[in-house]
Amino acid sequence: MSASKRDELVRKALKAFYRDGFGATGMDKLVAETGVSKTSMYKHFRTKDDLILAVLRLRDENFRNWLTRRIEELAKSPRKRLLAMFDALDEWFAEENYRSCMFIKASSEYQDPKNPIHAASAEHKRMLTSYIEKIATLADAKNPALLARQLMLLKEGAIVTAHLQGRTGVADDAKQAAKILLDHAIPTTQSRRIT
Repeated sequence: MSASKRDELVRKALKAFYRDGFGATGMDKLVAETGVSKTSMYKHFRTKDDLILAVLRLRDENFRNWLTRRIEELAKSPRKRLLAMFDALDEWFAEENYRSCMFIKASSEYQDPKNPIHAASAEHKRMLTSYIEKIATLADAKNPALLARQLMLLKEGAIVTAHLQGRTGVADDAKQAAKILLDHAIPTTQSRRIT
């Protein structure tokens, strides 16, 4: 299987895993969905877990690139970028094929923190938190690490709520809560200067 065929397999597997979950998507289902034989799959991925890790790497790259790009397109100042994260989430929630967060699902199905799938999921969240912390630092937050963690709690809660209880208004509710956090975390003079 060529590199392009391997990449195509990973892209198709991502769609199947995102839609149906990891446990519910067996190798036979992947063969049917991707058109790639089990023999060919196993040439590139020794196990299903290896394929899942490749899928998570692709999803991480795609999602983080999309989110950072949208945040930067939606807002110019650091403070507004912290809030723009929720506008980007609202766009994601509105997508017809929205099925929550692949990393939340993966870490729920592979709960042992030492499992590579769980670890890859945790790393994705760590990298997003680090990105938000950098923006919070640029916004002159009193404690950028704390603010980043708090905003990520709102983000993750919005993702789960949108999945379980309906998507309408969820991102905006989280954004309104984020505004309260920002008013507390960013000194008033700074808040006026960068809004």
